[in-house]
Amino acid sequence: MSNFLKNLTRRKSATALLADYKQDGNIHGTDLVRALRLKDLVSFGIAAIIGAGIFSTIGNASAAGGPGVSLLFIFTAIACGFSALCYAQFASTIPVSGSAYTYAYASFGELIAWIIGWDLLMEYAIGNIAVAISWSDYFTAVMQGVGLSLPEYLTMDYLSASRSYHAALELLAKGQAFSTLPGNMQEGYQAWLNAPSLGGFKLVADFPALSITVLITYLVYIGIKESKRTANFLVLLKLLVILLVITVGAFYVSTDNWTPFAPNGLAGIMKGVSAVFFAYIGFDAISTTAEECENPQRDLPRAMIFALVICTVLYVVLALVLTGMVPFKELAVGDPLAYVFSRVNLDAIAGIVAVSAIVAMASVLLVFQYGQPRIWMTMSRDGLLPSAFSRIHPKHKTPYFATIVTGVVVAVPALFMNLTEVTDLTSIGTLFAFVLVCGGILLLEEKQKEATATHKGFRVPYINGKYVLPVLILVAIVLLFRYNAAELATFFSMSGGWKSFQHKIPLIGFIGVSIMLTVLTYKRNLSLIPVLGLLTNLYLMTELGITNWSRFLAWLGLGLVIYFAYGYRNSKLHNKLAALEA
Repeated sequence: MSNFLKNLTRRKSATALLADYKQDGNIHGTDLVRALRLKDLVSFGIAAIIGAGIFSTIGNASAAGGPGVSLLFIFTAIACGFSALCYAQFASTIPVSGSAYTYAYASFGELIAWIIGWDLLMEYAIGNIAVAISWSDYFTAVMQGVGLSLPEYLTMDYLSASRSYHAALELLAKGQAFSTLPGNMQEGYQAWLNAPSLGGFKLVADFPALSITVLITYLVYIGIKESKRTANFLVLLKLLVILLVITVGAFYVSTDNWTPFAPNGLAGIMKGVSAVFFAYIGFDAISTTAEECENPQRDLPRAMIFALVICTVLYVVLALVLTGMVPFKELAVGDPLAYVFSRVNLDAIAGIVAVSAIVAMASVLLVFQYGQPRIWMTMSRDGLLPSAFSRIHPKHKTPYFATIVTGVVVAVPALFMNLTEVTDLTSIGTLFAFVLVCGGILLLEEKQKEATATHKGFRVPYINGKYVLPVLILVAIVLLFRYNAAELATFFSMSGGWKSFQHKIPLIGFIGVSIMLTVLTYKRNLSLIPVLGLLTNLYLMTELGITNWSRFLAWLGLGLVIYFAYGYRNSKLHNKLAALEA
């Protein structure tokens, strides 16, 4: 039993990870092309961060939180900032593809590395599905605007059409006129009604989402230089459009719309956590490019911080402009940027925004489709996945098999799933990765000799959290009692039985971790930044609800089955250690 547990925590040091990478490159010819500079990495980060979040989900977040959602962007950026510093240290120390998976292998060991790798596969796949669906919505709207309408059953997912049809039937049965139904419900009803059937199965599928996924997958397949040029061009284009939106929109801002600033209180602001955080997950993708950077130890840390700062400023300003142009309640739409300009009779600007959204979300899909195959590739190199995933195309120098699999994994679900089903699950997976990366830095600090010996680049600034963290926790508690007393009373109430209690479990777990980490910080003088990163991201996870936690844990459970059925015995580290023991 002790050997079994020891095997689960077998670790690859930073030195070993770099040595294995170099050996694979020299012996098997798996080297990728080093073509990315700092400006390219910053562009990749902006491409991934500014997309569906800024053109779509920001609307629902603003409708729930009002102008105060701008504070949520700042809070989320701070949480991501703590994580970005931790990512930056790992990326500088271990400039190998694999992102948080590789970092976990160096700090926590193989089992946790597998869990986070499996989590990242879900995060990227579902994130890409969400972006493809959102892209399809904007593309369909633009086509309708120029008179080229496709049948509804070819532009809508199966779930949305089915739900809209049955919801409409209920309302129509009660005597409500069809013309008074919500627009999206009317579209879903018509899609379901007019769709051809095959053996009783309605053929409703989102073909624009499929098409853009196939196109982007092909672009990623043929090489990093082509992907880099495309990403840089798309980023420049959408930044110009966003600056246009901010500049023109500022003239239509009414400060009366900013009062009250937080109409639904802290609960309303935090309701947008999933939508807002979904906008920030892109900087994680920068770390997957490590093996294609000219100078990863210098450029990766800078690119992460630069991209995060630039995008946060744009998000905050844009949120204030949107909520200033129209009352916040009107922003619960799928295309908020285009909507606000239509609302003030600037249809030409609305059209430009709609077209630019297509460009913006295509760039997000490009970066995410680029990042995921490299995680498959790295896990395959370690023997945790079949070797086919680490095969490099002899001409294009890309992990071609992993790229094709990624395209299929994204394209097929995008045909049938809707945006609501996927964004929350993406956010919880990303937050989990951030928590483990921050925790990994804390573990490496416990191994100072190795960290010092192998580290040559960026390091998270050390601030002793011994006294600072307890003070911050105390201040947070005081503020909660001061501004959120009613919700705290509800939380500590024992009424409602299990149905009510189960939704409190994530927050109870967070409170327990906070207490434990505060004690450890006091006793061991832990570094404040990774501790705060761990706690803030863990708190954001508690805001995503028990349903998403259940789905997330079910996914991780499936991953453990695969690991013990294949990865545990085929691990190269396992075989190497077994050979040494023999």
